[in-house]
Amino acid sequence: MIRKAPIILVLLNLATAFCYPQAFIRTNELFKRQNTGELSISQDQAIDSLISRYIILNKKIRTTAGAQGMHGFRIQIYYSSVRNAREESAKIQADFINKFPDIKSYVQYQEPGWWMIRAGDYRTKTECYKDLILIGKAFPNAYPVPTVINFPGQSK
Repeated sequence: MIRKAPIILVLLNLATAFCYPQAFIRTNELFKRQNTGELSISQDQAIDSLISRYIILNKKIRTTAGAQGMHGFRIQIYYSSVRNAREESAKIQADFINKFPDIKSYVQYQEPGWWMIRAGDYRTKTECYKDLILIGKAFPNAYPVPTVINFPGQSK
């Protein structure tokens, strides 16, 4: 029994090292104010735990370009797998950029041969519908699709 005690202690120490808790983020730290005033938040610690989990899970979300992103919507204006779909998508994207220079567009390729053009980075469907009405006049087959988008203010 005495010989087994050190081995058990070492195994317990290793187990606790592997189970070290992840970073815990308090809501007060998220809403710090730089200039003036004081913010006091009274809430259950379970809410802080849920916010921490949400932040950790969202750090794992990546866009097609590999950048960190978030769940949202884009407007799909083209989707095809015909033989010359690549050239068609380039023409349609150029046309889209001419008509809507302030809305960012993305050409994406999806196996086994689908080319698509999606536009915008919208957090909600309601935000998306504002531009969908305008885009729908020039591209009648446009519709919103859920996807991973870039963070607001972040370039590609």
